[in-house]
Amino acid sequence: MLATVIHAPHDIRSEEVPDPALLKPTDAIVRVSAACVCGSDLWPYRGVTPTTKPRRIGHEFVGIVEQIGDEVTTIKVGDFVIAPFYWCDMTCINCRNGVSTSCLHGGWWGAPDRNGDFVDGAQGEVVRVPLADGTLVATPGMPAPELIPSLLTLADVMGTGHHAAVSAGVTAGSTVVVVGDGAVGLCAVLAAKRLGASRVVAMSRHADRQEIAREFGADDIIEERGAEGIKRVKEMFDGIGPDCVLECVGTKESMDQALKSARPGGMVGFVGVPNGGPELPIQTMFGTNVGVNGGVASVRNYIDELLPEVLSGAINPGRVFDLELPLSEAAEAYAAMDERRATKVLLRP
Repeated sequence: MLATVIHAPHDIRSEEVPDPALLKPTDAIVRVSAACVCGSDLWPYRGVTPTTKPRRIGHEFVGIVEQIGDEVTTIKVGDFVIAPFYWCDMTCINCRNGVSTSCLHGGWWGAPDRNGDFVDGAQGEVVRVPLADGTLVATPGMPAPELIPSLLTLADVMGTGHHAAVSAGVTAGSTVVVVGDGAVGLCAVLAAKRLGASRVVAMSRHADRQEIAREFGADDIIEERGAEGIKRVKEMFDGIGPDCVLECVGTKESMDQALKSARPGGMVGFVGVPNGGPELPIQTMFGTNVGVNGGVASVRNYIDELLPEVLSGAINPGRVFDLELPLSEAAEAYAAMDERRATKVLLRP
C-alpha cells in the first residue's frame, strides 16, 4: 500500500509499504477515507524535531472498518469510524479520568506498540488499529461526503481547540483571546463561541485565516504581536485583559503573549505542542494570579460530545481544510503548510 514516510527535514516521500494485518484479537483494520497533515508534523519536517532514520508519519484519519479481531465488540466491519491521534482502551483509570492520552495500555500512530509490533502511521491507505473498541468511534451510518472534513477534525484539531477552551474555563459570558491562527487556533475560536463566550478575539495576520476565524465566531481580529499585541489586547478589554487566553502555537513567544494578555486572575489554556522553549515565569504568575492549564488534548474523551453537532451541521470545523491533495502528493501537502500556502491539507488515499 501507499503511505507517507519522512526521511529527513523537508524530505517527505509517498512510498510502497507492507499492508497491515490483524495481529491481536483486539485489533481492527481500517481503510482510510481521509487523512491530513498536522501543524505538529511540521516540527520534524522543519528539522526542529530530529529524524534519525526514515519513519512513517501522520496521526489523524477517518475510514471504513475492513476487518476486526475476535475480541472486538463495539465496532463492526463496514462502520465508518473516527480515530483520535493516539490509540487507547478507554477503560483504564487514566482514560476514565478523562486523560486518555495517558492510557496505561495505549500508544501513538507510526510507532511500535507495547509488544514491539509496529502500528501504522495515519497517512496511509490502510491502518492497523490496536484496542479498536476503545480507540474508534463509529458514526451512525455512512456520513455524507461533505461531512468527512469536519469528522476528520474530531481526530485532532477540533478536539484540541475544545481542550484549550475547556482548560481555560471558558463558559457562558467569558471573554476570550486566541493566540495562533492555525487549524487548532481557529477551532479554538469555534470552541469558545460554542461554549458561550461573549466576546472572542483572534490574533491573526493572514486574511484567509481571519475570514475563517470570523465565520467561527471571532468578534475582533488583532494583527499585532509582542508588546504591541499585548497593548492591543488590553485596550480591547478595559485596560485589564480577557478572562481566558487560548495558546495554540507552542513557542516561547506565544506563551509569553498569552500570559501577559490575560487579566489578573485569568486563565491560559495551552495546547500548542511545545517547541522553541516555552517557559512559565512563576514570579509573574504569582503576582498576577494568572493560571495555566492544558496540555496534550485527550480528544477521544471529547468525540462523543462534539460528534452530534458535526452531524447536525451545528458546527463546521472542516472549514479549516483549504487544500485537498492525493496521498501520492504528500510532499506538496507538507510544503504548502510549511510555506503557509494552506491552513490545513486533507489527503485522500
